[in-house]
Amino acid sequence: MKSNYLWLLLLGTSLMTFSCSTKKENPQKPNIIYIMADDLGYGDVGVFGQEKIPTPNIDNLAKEGMLLTDHYAGNTVCAPSRCTLMTGKHNGHARVRGNARVPLEEEDLTVAEVLKNAGYSTALVGKWGLGEEGSSGTPNKQGFDYFYGYLNQVHAHNHYPAFLYENETRDSLGNVVETIETGYAGGIGGRSTNKAVYSNDKFKEKALSFIEQNQNKPFFLYLPVIVPHANNESHHFDESGMEVPSYEQFNDKDWPENQKRHAAMITELDVTVGLVMSKLKELGIDENTLVIFTSDNGPHAEGGADPDFFNSNGEFRGIKRDLYEGGIRVPTIARWPGKIKENSRSNHISGFVDVLETFKEIAEAATPTETDGISFLPTLLGKEQNKHDYLYWEFYEQGGKQAVRMDNYKCIKLEVNNPDKTYIELYDLSNDVGEETNIASEHPEIVKKAMAIMEKEHTYSADFNFAFEKTLK
Repeated sequence: MKSNYLWLLLLGTSLMTFSCSTKKENPQKPNIIYIMADDLGYGDVGVFGQEKIPTPNIDNLAKEGMLLTDHYAGNTVCAPSRCTLMTGKHNGHARVRGNARVPLEEEDLTVAEVLKNAGYSTALVGKWGLGEEGSSGTPNKQGFDYFYGYLNQVHAHNHYPAFLYENETRDSLGNVVETIETGYAGGIGGRSTNKAVYSNDKFKEKALSFIEQNQNKPFFLYLPVIVPHANNESHHFDESGMEVPSYEQFNDKDWPENQKRHAAMITELDVTVGLVMSKLKELGIDENTLVIFTSDNGPHAEGGADPDFFNSNGEFRGIKRDLYEGGIRVPTIARWPGKIKENSRSNHISGFVDVLETFKEIAEAATPTETDGISFLPTLLGKEQNKHDYLYWEFYEQGGKQAVRMDNYKCIKLEVNNPDKTYIELYDLSNDVGEETNIASEHPEIVKKAMAIMEKEHTYSADFNFAFEKTLK
């Protein structure tokens, strides 16, 4: 009995030693991982109401962290949303305000530059969208030590591209791409006839490798994956735009094939989140890492996807390209053990415009910044929080749109490009989150205030302006 007791004691001691050895001494500054889905709706995630598609790893982030229920994307489409995220400037001030291929310039300050100046190793794995090959806007010229992925949006439509970029060079994947007449040369756009490598598999590989290589120093990993975005060129080939290696886990469902594929893409996203979290725990750096999960805009109806099938926008009106809540309010979760209270939620009104200032405060960075954002770190830590007077968006497609959220009031200006047809909508989100009842005529004073904000916050840009302005310059 005594020998058995000693054996158990020795075993327990060795296990304690092993356990301690896998938990690293916390560096002075926390690591930051920002995972962003592409076209994922507010209602596409279980913890935000999804009932058909399991998302256990994403849901677990919420159990161990905080739901940010009133968090907004930078825009309702890709590039301008990402520009706001990177620079902390809303659409009326940002360099990139639409999906035209305008690059960031040298003078644009990004969150990656702020963190790099504060001693962080910085990496982008996924989709960029803010600068073409050889331009001033490539990631390595905008503060990222390492980049792997897509530079532009059209290239990122194809989940089986001929190549991905690794820093400033092309990494051939062995996929054979057939382009269309209106597509892009060099294997950008179209469909893959030989699908050897799925891009998200490469993203998982490169992200986990970066975490492992930088485990002993503060790092910032920006992981903007491209699931569940569709291949928008697929209709030229009469194929599904929901590109995914397999959807066999949903074979028993009585769903249309495109919806099975869409669900499988969200599963791929959830698996990616799970692998990142497992790696952090394996390396013993989990407790000193802030992980934020979000989406770049609302759900899409492209490539055969049907946002109504899975109720992808939840209780909200609108999808991608709308400035209604469904187009810009995004599912957002923050997890930071010991700092963020488990299973908590906040309705603090925040968004991509605030990320740079938040990360700057976390990193105790000294770089001077001029943004439209307010750090929401106090909200994450359960402390008193400064609030926005309003959030502002503008969008140049579909007749031109502007929107302002002021506390619980949301004002939207439509047909901005056509002054004779312009009209205003006003909603009280405190009792009409679905934006069903336009109360603009009942509150002219609130509308007047919103119009003044829109006029103030929209500044002229040589590249992005509403149609009527072009006749004034």
